[in-house]
Amino acid sequence: MYSNLIIDLMQIIMLTISTVVVMMTTAFKRDHGLISGLTVFGLFASLLTFVFIQPVLPLEATQLLIIDEYSLFFSNLIIVGAIGVALLAYPYFQNHNVQNEEFYILLMTATLGAVVLACSNHFVSFLLGMEMMGVSLYAMIAYPVHAAKSAKFPLEAGVKYLILSALTSGITLFGIALVYAYIGTMGFDEIPAALEAAGELGPVFLIGVLMIVAGAAFKLSLVPFHIWTPDVYEGAPVPVTAFLATVSKAAMLAVTLRLLLVSNAIELNVVTTVLTVMAAVSIIFGNLLALLQENVKRLFAYSSIAHLGYLLVIIIAAAKIPGALSVEGVSFYMLAYFVMSLSGFAVISALSNSEKEYDQLADFRGLFWRNSWVSAVLITVLLSLAGIPLTAGFIGKFYIFTTGVESELWFLLTMLIIGSAIGLYYYLRLIYIMLQPAEDDANDPAAVSLPLGAHAVMAAMTAAIIYLGVYPAPMIDTLQSLASAF
Repeated sequence: MYSNLIIDLMQIIMLTISTVVVMMTTAFKRDHGLISGLTVFGLFASLLTFVFIQPVLPLEATQLLIIDEYSLFFSNLIIVGAIGVALLAYPYFQNHNVQNEEFYILLMTATLGAVVLACSNHFVSFLLGMEMMGVSLYAMIAYPVHAAKSAKFPLEAGVKYLILSALTSGITLFGIALVYAYIGTMGFDEIPAALEAAGELGPVFLIGVLMIVAGAAFKLSLVPFHIWTPDVYEGAPVPVTAFLATVSKAAMLAVTLRLLLVSNAIELNVVTTVLTVMAAVSIIFGNLLALLQENVKRLFAYSSIAHLGYLLVIIIAAAKIPGALSVEGVSFYMLAYFVMSLSGFAVISALSNSEKEYDQLADFRGLFWRNSWVSAVLITVLLSLAGIPLTAGFIGKFYIFTTGVESELWFLLTMLIIGSAIGLYYYLRLIYIMLQPAEDDANDPAAVSLPLGAHAVMAAMTAAIIYLGVYPAPMIDTLQSLASAF
């Protein structure tokens, strides 16, 4: 039993050991390349441990963590995202300052917190994972603040995220306290039995659940908790923005979906009503505000708000159809959004560094003629975000329509159609700008040799977008297997 427990926890143990190794090496040897390499190696080692974990799945590691196919899928996704961010961070920070090594320590601790969050089956581990990831992100966002010349406004972005995230953490903690005060338990899977013993749903419990949902909505950038997203996305370094858009959202989505399904909270009318309102306004506001943006990072920020609104449609459908289909749909859409976002920010990162970020729409004028490979990657990402066939985004939206029709969520499907039509305009607008005649520029970043790490991330994620759109069957089979846990 104990040997199986150690095997199932091996990924978290390996991540912890890797974090300590990176930290200790930094203390004795200041070398940006060495620390970056150790970080990537440690993350790869943690990723490969799933080979040993699978034979003993599933297993509840104490009351706090559960290691099953679902949590393992999201943990692996998180680590893959962290590897991509580490590869993008090395060239970005290469000329940033004399000492860049602390960034990788923060990246490792944030990744460890995200994995703990994805494996959470208890409110204690939920808070520990969320705060471990959040505290690391505060520093990662503001990391370039001591540079002689910073590309953006990292301190402002970091302080905004710190204040709003701290407020949200307090709301979440108070919500957990209310739930515990009413039912006397904090384990997700113990909530249904505790509610049955209580005999009725009191307002204390409902308010507590809604406060927890509000905390999750902040991390997922859902309206009206989205206000931080465009400013933080723009002000943070590009690799950190990529982490926020992918790893942070995947971790919070994983634990939120498990909480809603395992605790049966998704079946409460007040919860589905609140989620429906947030989904509708996120889809419409996210897409409408994206139309006004001249900054690509802000455009992606508002696009992410809309896409998380799309994803909520599948979660809401879980109240009316079997949970397995919803888990399958949410997991696939999150995977698709993950690879699309990471690839898109890899393009911006490849053209940028800590002193100058090329993230205005005007910076992409004529990119097709200046660097056809980079423009092809971004065009693929934009078409996939728009849901064009033969891309991962199309299969993801197919899941939304399937679950929405089966659940008769006609209002949300109408919002989805309207939002997708609006989104198609600003995605095609960026493609149109890239196809415009190129202007002569002696300092054109697209004309110089781009970092190898950025090439690797762009190639891997673009291949994933096309593969998932052309031949999604193997991934669907995998997701059907992990969805059986619910």
